[in-house]
Amino acid sequence: MAVKRDYYEVLGVSRDAQVDEIKKTYRKLAVKYHPDKVPDEQKKASEEKFKEISEAYAVLSDTKKRSQYDQFGHAGIDGAYSSEDIFRGADFSGFEDLFRGSGFGGNVFEGIFGDFFGGGSGRGQRTSRGVDLEYAMGLTLEESYSGTEKTVELYHTVTCRKCGGSGSEPGSDTKACPQCNGTGRLGYNRGLFSFSQPCGQCGGAGKVITNPCKKCGGRGKVKESSKISVKIPAGVNTGTSIRVREKGEAGELGGPSGDLYIVIKLEPHALLTRRNDDLYLEAPISFTTAALGGEIEVPTINSKVRMKVPSGTQPDKVFRLPGKGMPSLHHRGRGDQFVKVTVRVPVKLNSQQRKLLEEYEQAGGGNNKNIFKKMFG
Repeated sequence: MAVKRDYYEVLGVSRDAQVDEIKKTYRKLAVKYHPDKVPDEQKKASEEKFKEISEAYAVLSDTKKRSQYDQFGHAGIDGAYSSEDIFRGADFSGFEDLFRGSGFGGNVFEGIFGDFFGGGSGRGQRTSRGVDLEYAMGLTLEESYSGTEKTVELYHTVTCRKCGGSGSEPGSDTKACPQCNGTGRLGYNRGLFSFSQPCGQCGGAGKVITNPCKKCGGRGKVKESSKISVKIPAGVNTGTSIRVREKGEAGELGGPSGDLYIVIKLEPHALLTRRNDDLYLEAPISFTTAALGGEIEVPTINSKVRMKVPSGTQPDKVFRLPGKGMPSLHHRGRGDQFVKVTVRVPVKLNSQQRKLLEEYEQAGGGNNKNIFKKMFG
């Protein structure tokens, strides 16, 4: 399954794009991917693309949502807003010519986003989309580097297979709800969109069940445990959100299930520290290696490499190993690995070692008096 794409990439705008540019770009893309403007065999793909660009526009055109997205990425949006909330309050004024007069009953948003907004004026519109779920997944740095496949065991609601989500025992009759006259919803309008709430008496069904399904007790869904295989792409980092479609909670009355969001959290590594796509390592070297130079063996995320240390290397010197970092999730290439060397000072010296260092000191190589003389004259 694909990782949710970057909103700026979806619209093809820069991260510092102004709202006017975002709105202009969205209009151009909305015309291109409008479901009524493509052949029938392309409608499904066009609808998915239309949803994607509209979601990106709804976030990036809203100052608060855009700020949260810029700071936390998809995790900042998916964790704070439902699918309906993402669109609620978004400025779609000026796009009426695109959304009205379509083949979706007069409003393309009602046709494509009906599950979010409770759209649809006909009596056949009874279902509603299920709730999204979030699952925190721990990964090792090695798993993030190479990518992996994990199995998630989830206890959630699924549509009742016996009644198909209707809540009624197969073959049983139902009667129209007197409160909502069979519509299932009590609605109101707000600008371009129609919002509604489920009828309190029938729970949004539009019908009153006379003989509840014995398997689900009239709910239309049951709880069960599911094992879901999730492909984790290489390069994911803490906070990366992976969307698994229709693996959330079951919808009402046989409606589509919500989505499952896998939120990644990297576990600490024994040697390496990650910052964006780069890796950092501290490597101890001997006093002799620092002074005379040499080669040391350095561990990387997937191997060991030989690194040259020039003579006269000072403590905390940082060396760069190009391309030895993490793979980039959204771009080609890899980050780098940075190695900071720390010089080990011997704690105990034998007589020969002490004699050699004293001779070095007397020869002026490490004479502290000479150092202070240069500093203070």
